[in-house]
Amino acid sequence: MKLGFVSAILPEYSFEQLIDYSSKIGMDCVEVAAWPVGKAERRYAGVTHIDVASLDKEKADYINNYLQERNVEISAIGYYPNPLDPDPAVRKTAAEHIKKCIEGARILGLHNMNTFIGKDPSLPISENMKLFREIWPDIIKCAEDNDVKVGIENCAMFYSMDEWPGGKNLASTPAIWTDMFSIIDSKNFGLNYDPSHFVWPQMDYIQPIYDFADKMFHFHIKDVKFYADRYNKVGMMATPLEYHAPKLPGLGDIDWGKTMSALYDIHYKGPAVIEVEDRAFEDTIEDKLHSIELSQRYMRNFI
Repeated sequence: MKLGFVSAILPEYSFEQLIDYSSKIGMDCVEVAAWPVGKAERRYAGVTHIDVASLDKEKADYINNYLQERNVEISAIGYYPNPLDPDPAVRKTAAEHIKKCIEGARILGLHNMNTFIGKDPSLPISENMKLFREIWPDIIKCAEDNDVKVGIENCAMFYSMDEWPGGKNLASTPAIWTDMFSIIDSKNFGLNYDPSHFVWPQMDYIQPIYDFADKMFHFHIKDVKFYADRYNKVGMMATPLEYHAPKLPGLGDIDWGKTMSALYDIHYKGPAVIEVEDRAFEDTIEDKLHSIELSQRYMRNFI
């Protein structure tokens, strides 16, 4: 396993600053954000540390030489839009850029790209599955053609009222994963698994590691804190941010010893990258850097 972090927490940094910092603190790898250049649509989105739209062999050679000189790898290209958005134009734009990220990964000599399935929050799962059947086979065909594995994060993208009522990512439960992987049976289609997304819905976050061992392409390290006192006031029908919050690993409710033990049990040897979204560490750039280093120090107990 190689320990890294998701670059989206450092939008202030250039690619070079990102890799220099990663090398300085001894990170093995970085999941590099590759959103289209422009304004962010939500927190931790819209970050572009590699512009895949303009990537060519010359730029790829520069990037790879820079990485090699500093002994840091790219774990994956990361881009998390909504390819099943209610607006067909948004869907098309998202799907096209996912393909650009896949092609960019190939140009860089990488084999992992991480993203969301997307979802129309106003439609039931059955109708969203129809959209999935329409849109995703072509994306995975692109991944197969480029020898890139697409890892889907299991975040429901349902945390606040702007994502109500159904969230913006279909791939939020093991039952749905099973259906998706039966519809698209491909060695290039799997998971970028994040156990933290199963804490607020009170689901087992360890068993899926065993059940989907062959689909574990990439792993996100993020903790969460479930506040029972808040939950008891608002109940399960409230939006999840009313009773839980992302935390640094070791500061929330995830049992990291048992979680990492499960990864070792399945002989997982892929990237494990820290995703910092703890608002207690976002006041300054120094706070964010401190949060990355605290997380790294804690996870080095296991990796």
